[in-house]
Amino acid sequence: MQNNFSMKKGIILISLFISITICTKAQEYVNAVGVRLGPGSPAITSGFTIKHFLNESNALEGIVGIGNGGLGLCGLYEWHHPIASVTHLQWFVGAGGYVAFRNKNSAIGAAGIVGLDYKFDQIPLNISLDWKPELNLISTVGFESNTVGISARFIF
Repeated sequence: MQNNFSMKKGIILISLFISITICTKAQEYVNAVGVRLGPGSPAITSGFTIKHFLNESNALEGIVGIGNGGLGLCGLYEWHHPIASVTHLQWFVGAGGYVAFRNKNSAIGAAGIVGLDYKFDQIPLNISLDWKPELNLISTVGFESNTVGISARFIF
């Protein structure tokens, strides 16, 4: 009787695992780090980017901008949505904030982001194209819309 109970328990656990595996959408990647290139804005310029997925559709992205005589740090929360007609392509939207230190001036503000994110199938590479407008709130108030960028990240 004990052996029969263990077999039933094992079959239930295996069935549950298979069901979860089949029903769960595969995530494209979890962590990626690389570079972001684009025109320099008053706050966040070209620099380094890191992205970490919290689950299949929510990610955190950090950008370290180097240039314009200083350093800028930007943190973004992003929502990713697959594009069914193209494998490994997602569109995303997000929001966050930044702080920048430039030539004895500091800036703090809000940032939004919208873009496309593609993961190559055969190599550990992700590229994205995005528009990241910035609203400076402290130091001087201003809106910067010329912030299109392209990122290339190594997936690990």
